[in-house]
Amino acid sequence: MKKVKDKLNPSKILVLGFAIVILIGTFLLRLPIATEDGKGLTFLNALFTATSATCVTGLIVVDTADTFSTFGEVVILILIQVGGLGFMTFGTFLFMLLGKKITLKERLLLKESINVTTLEETGILVKRILLFTAIAEILGGIILSIRFSFDMTVGKAIYYGFFHAISNFNNAGFDLMGNFRSLTSYENDPIVVLTICFLITIGGLGFIVINELYEYHQTHRLTMHTKVVLTTTVILTVGATLLIMLFEYGNEKTLGPLSFQGKGLGAIFQAITPRTAGANTLPLNELTHATLFLTIFLMYIGAGSGSTAGGIKITTFAVLVATVWSQMKGKEDVELFKRRIVVETILKALSVAMSGLAIVVFVTFILSITEKKHDFIVYLFEATSAFGTVGLSMGLTPELSTIGRIIIIVTMFAGRLGPLTIGFAISKKRKQQAYQHPKGNIMIG
Repeated sequence: MKKVKDKLNPSKILVLGFAIVILIGTFLLRLPIATEDGKGLTFLNALFTATSATCVTGLIVVDTADTFSTFGEVVILILIQVGGLGFMTFGTFLFMLLGKKITLKERLLLKESINVTTLEETGILVKRILLFTAIAEILGGIILSIRFSFDMTVGKAIYYGFFHAISNFNNAGFDLMGNFRSLTSYENDPIVVLTICFLITIGGLGFIVINELYEYHQTHRLTMHTKVVLTTTVILTVGATLLIMLFEYGNEKTLGPLSFQGKGLGAIFQAITPRTAGANTLPLNELTHATLFLTIFLMYIGAGSGSTAGGIKITTFAVLVATVWSQMKGKEDVELFKRRIVVETILKALSVAMSGLAIVVFVTFILSITEKKHDFIVYLFEATSAFGTVGLSMGLTPELSTIGRIIIIVTMFAGRLGPLTIGFAISKKRKQQAYQHPKGNIMIG
């Protein structure tokens, strides 16, 4: 038994933990009580939905509102919450409530789960993560509940308000609007749009960044990681908003008929949701190809490390851009905010980006074989959305074949945990090389 435990490193335990949560969710969603018709879901549809919820993706093969009972919707919401924060965060918190001491191995697991660099003050960080989450979801839920109360009964408005607050803070993208409409009926509503944009952004920054912002009044300093996350987030959000305004301004099927305020709200929502929430206020099938390609790019990047979002992460993107810029300037060192980036970080960023790109290309290739009714961009969009755990779809998800659904399930799982985490989980322990081969030169470019 001890040998088995020793073989389970943190990465393996995370992979197994998420798999177990998904299987439990699959079992619950198959129960007759989970669906409106009292028949439960088929195994594949239940597995797909449980994976999408646990991996906070939002891709759906059956409409959430029209298919699931209240029990089923609550199961999905719990899976979203557990998947968004990470089961190790909940496990650690439960240990703390029971008065048990957090062991070194459990701290290592938590470190791997939320992607932090040190083991110090793990318990305090867990408490703050849960506190930040509760504050954001409660505030968002109250605001959305009040707004929805003008369109539905008070009880239903409260339920809808908190469901969408939790779903969007965790960057999941599940909604209760029915008929695969997402939030298109609120495209011109500043309260709904801005509240959800705020929840998505906060959830996507990463808990380490939020914690540093919380402590800023005491420390009066921010680490390079936080500076990179905040700066890149602003650049991508503002840049994407302006580009979408440009691409869609005259599109009569998207922003064209809206007022200037509506155009602004639609553009900013479409700029934020690909990183990586999955809700949408504009009909995706009517977007221009330029906007669709920009959306694919944003879905691939994702949001902050250690957040509820997926993708290769904006820190990875920032390091790669800084590396290219340094090479173009002829600099030997790669620098960000007057700090030198070590070679190990650059190699890890390159590995994550190339692994993610390989997954997207492979899944797109397979979908183009198994699903033969759509244009190529639809398959690329679906593959990137699954890898980035975004949840946006151009309508392909409900039509996926059995093979297509299995492929997307695996892609969502890989996208949530990260290609490197899964790779480390299934690989042998890396050994120090006893020797090095002579250096060789290759012409590049």
